Amino acid sequence: MRIVRRRSFRLVVLALLTLLAVALLAPAVLAREISVQEAVAQAQRESSGKLLSVQTLNVGKRKVYRIKLLTRDGRVRIVQVVAEQP
Repeated sequence: MRIVRRRSFRLVVLALLTLLAVALLAPAVLAREISVQEAVAQAQRESSGKLLSVQTLNVGKRKVYRIKLLTRDGRVRIVQVVAEQP
């Protein structure tokens, strides 16, 4: 009887650990990294303007695109787009 309970307990613990690992890793697997062109298109949709420059920055462990746009009224607008998108 004890051997059966130990096996059952181990199986339950193993199943819970597997579920926890999947839950923690799923967002990283589902996220994808967008290209510079996609980031520029996204920034231009948010605030229409002429592209001046793009920089790729590493902020901690994240990749961020810093996009500089010239708006229709002549102002420079800086938009930051995180490369990893859900």
